[in-house]
Amino acid sequence: QPFPVQADVKIGDTHAVIAGTLTDPQNLGALDLRLKLSGASLSNLYPLTGVTLPDSPAYSTDGRLVAKLHDPAGANFRYEGFNGKIGNSDIHGDLGYIASQPRPKLSGVLVSNQLLFSDLAPLIGADSNAAQKKRGGESKQPSGKVLPVEEFQTDRWRAMDADVEFTGKRIVQSPDLPFTDLYTHLVLNDGQLSLEPLRFGVAGGKLDADIRLDGRNKPLQGRAKLSARNFKLKQLFPTFEPMKTSFGELNGDADISGRGNSIAALLGTANGEMKMLVNDGAISRSLMEIAGLNVGNYVVGKLFGDKDVKINCAASNFGIKDGLATSRLFVFDTENAIIYINGTANMKTEQLDLQINPESKGFRVFSLRSPLYVNGPFAKPNAGVQSGPLLLRGAGMVLL
Repeated sequence: QPFPVQADVKIGDTHAVIAGTLTDPQNLGALDLRLKLSGASLSNLYPLTGVTLPDSPAYSTDGRLVAKLHDPAGANFRYEGFNGKIGNSDIHGDLGYIASQPRPKLSGVLVSNQLLFSDLAPLIGADSNAAQKKRGGESKQPSGKVLPVEEFQTDRWRAMDADVEFTGKRIVQSPDLPFTDLYTHLVLNDGQLSLEPLRFGVAGGKLDADIRLDGRNKPLQGRAKLSARNFKLKQLFPTFEPMKTSFGELNGDADISGRGNSIAALLGTANGEMKMLVNDGAISRSLMEIAGLNVGNYVVGKLFGDKDVKINCAASNFGIKDGLATSRLFVFDTENAIIYINGTANMKTEQLDLQINPESKGFRVFSLRSPLYVNGPFAKPNAGVQSGPLLLRGAGMVLL
């Protein structure tokens, strides 16, 4: 005879409310329950359940939990037709967990109809220190550092396997983040985690990534292959008037590998390369203001004044070794000049060291003939006119 079960339990910041039946009470054979679950972060369920879940904002879910506790393959739990929220994003789906050998396995399909991009930040430790503390995170992002230092909890990756698909049908965004949708297939197998693919819709195009992280090694070994295709410039910068009639696109590729237990550590040891190509665009100080790039505003102002300038094409190719990205080619071909950029971006120290050299086209008198520099920390770089060439020019005028 089924036995009714009802409970309201709170352990730490995790709250569970259950109501239903134990369908085989004599043998503790099966459960059929309504389960409401909430807490500060999904990752905090690990000490209670042994289920490895990612860091997240506060969550709440409501669904049906069905369990067969004596299944020959291992105790089998299904959380069916659940609905809920993670941060300010909705979440729906079905999950299954089987206590199999040699490791338990989590599988399922999840969907969010309206996904806030900021709710993804805890996955890589990119949320604020206050948000990390609220969800129980131990790491503190140093002031002045851009790359997230919070470490992945790789010790948990070998506790179970996983095969989960997630779709974000619509990414709710601010105008400067042109991401539209998301799909990924996550597989965790004996400490090796892959996202193949991790696919974003971006500005009318696609950003495809294949990411593999091997948590069996200390430190973690990772590799990311990225492909950006057909990003429409007029959708990347929808409020920039000169770009609204552009048919230009941005395309790019990257292949990067590194070692380390955080995003900062992985990039600080990275090896690989990045390439990008842009055609039929435009640039101006107002575009830099829209993008919030104060240094870019300064550089563009020095090069072109307050005018909108057409970009025929732009290309870049960076080689990366031990976290140091060095420009092999970085050039902008505009209607007035060709702009060459040389230098490095050090991802280990988060320091830029770039030199910008303009060359005017034809007999046109170009307003700036001295190189510019951009250097300093990623978080707050500096820019200016290199003094050496100006001094030499002044000395030449005196001699004349």
